[in-house]
Amino acid sequence: MLRHRRLDWSTVVLLAPPLVFLLVIFAFPLGRIVWGSFFAPDFTLGAYERMVTVPVYGRVFWITLKISGLTTLLCVLLGYPAAYFLASVSARTRQALLLCVVIPFFLSVLVRNYVWMVLLQRTGLVNRALLDWGVIGQPLDLMYNEFGVLIAMVNMLLPYMIFPVLSALLAIPPELAPASASLGAGAARTFWRITLPLSLPGVAAGGLLVFIVALGFFITPALLGGPKQMMISNLIEFSVRQVLNWPFAFALANTLLVGTLVLYFVYVRALEGRLPKAGLP
Repeated sequence: MLRHRRLDWSTVVLLAPPLVFLLVIFAFPLGRIVWGSFFAPDFTLGAYERMVTVPVYGRVFWITLKISGLTTLLCVLLGYPAAYFLASVSARTRQALLLCVVIPFFLSVLVRNYVWMVLLQRTGLVNRALLDWGVIGQPLDLMYNEFGVLIAMVNMLLPYMIFPVLSALLAIPPELAPASASLGAGAARTFWRITLPLSLPGVAAGGLLVFIVALGFFITPALLGGPKQMMISNLIEFSVRQVLNWPFAFALANTLLVGTLVLYFVYVRALEGRLPKAGLP
């Protein structure tokens, strides 16, 4: 009994620092945001009513979902072939290629956005190269629109898709492909009937991760997008810094958080029973 009590106290002592850290850094600010959206200083639902009654805010939510969804789709289309190729090479070659995927994480997001600005602006490297080669007659508008935002976001979030898919592909037993070939199935049939279904948990996990991270993007739409590409995070920043409307910014943050959680549970619920349990996020 005494030993059991000592074990409990030791567990409490070990868990106390991270719990206090989470309480101070996460729980308290989150509670402050929730409280501030309803009490300013008296109880009111004005901030939430404003989001519903003013059409422009609904459009911002739609733009956020649209850009996040397109980013996820493009990451799936680009990340799956990349992960499939990485899974097909030797372990030594894979390690070298994975280093190329990891290196961008060493650079600041702000720096990477500025690099894309240098590449995509009207006098940037891409337009200059196309003009020199005679492909175009005048510079293209590759920035301050949805195209520029999507290019940069896909570049930054693609590793979040590659790693889960690669993990799922490497978990597939290697003897399945020879067994399929011995039964008369070609490479394409083996891929569609065996490899793709077994790798869908990785696609689902990567897609969910990319989508959730994309919902909160701020710097990329601010630097590479225009007024028509304003996302929720940009609207929150505008409400705080420009118009000093903290309750409305709190309400936007709460709505984004709740919406993300709802989408997450709907996503998991929709995949439940269709994917192996080990692959569900």
